Amino acid sequence: MAHKTLHGPIDVVDFLTEQHHRIKALFDETLRAAGGERDESFVRLRRLLAVHETAEEEIVHPRAAHELEDGRSMIQARLAEEKQAKTKLSELEGVDVDSEFFTEKLRELRDEVVDHAEHEEREEFAGLRSELSDSELKLLERAVKLAETIAPTRPHPGVEGALANAFVGPFASMMDRARDAILGYD
Repeated sequence: MAHKTLHGPIDVVDFLTEQHHRIKALFDETLRAAGGERDESFVRLRRLLAVHETAEEEIVHPRAAHELEDGRSMIQARLAEEKQAKTKLSELEGVDVDSEFFTEKLRELRDEVVDHAEHEEREEFAGLRSELSDSELKLLERAVKLAETIAPTRPHPGVEGALANAFVGPFASMMDRARDAILGYD
C-alpha cells in the first residue's frame, strides 16, 4: 500500500485525494469570501476542478473501467456526475459572485462535488489501489500530472471521457489559457 511521504503524495490515489481536499477547502474559502476575494477564489476553484476532472477523465477513469469489476458502469456514473458539475460550474461563470443566487448554486455544487469525490475515493480509487501495483499507481500519478499541465482551465460540459478530451481538449485548453492570460489569471 502506498503512503504519503514528507515530500507529498507518492501515487495517483494520494495525489487525487489530496486534490479533493484542496477542492473542498476552495469551496469553503469561496463561500466565506466576498467581492474581489470571492471572485479570485472562485477562479482558483474553477481552474482546479477543470484540470482535475480532465486528468481523471483522460487517465484514471479509462484505467478503472478496464481494471475494476463493474468498472465501466462505475465510470459511466462518475462521468454523468462530472458532466452535471461542469454544467453547473459553467452557469456560475457569468453570475455576480456576491449574489444570493451564486451562493445558493455554489453550495449545491459543493455538495454534489463532495459526494462525487467520496464515491471516487471509496469505489474507484480503493479499487485501483487494490488491483494495481505501487509502480503502476506511481506511473498513473505522473500521467495525471502531465495531463493537468495541458488540460482546459474552464469546464466544458459534454467533453467527458478520454476520447472527447483527446479531440476537443487541446483546442479548449488553448482557448482557455489564452482567455486566462488576457484576463490576468495565472
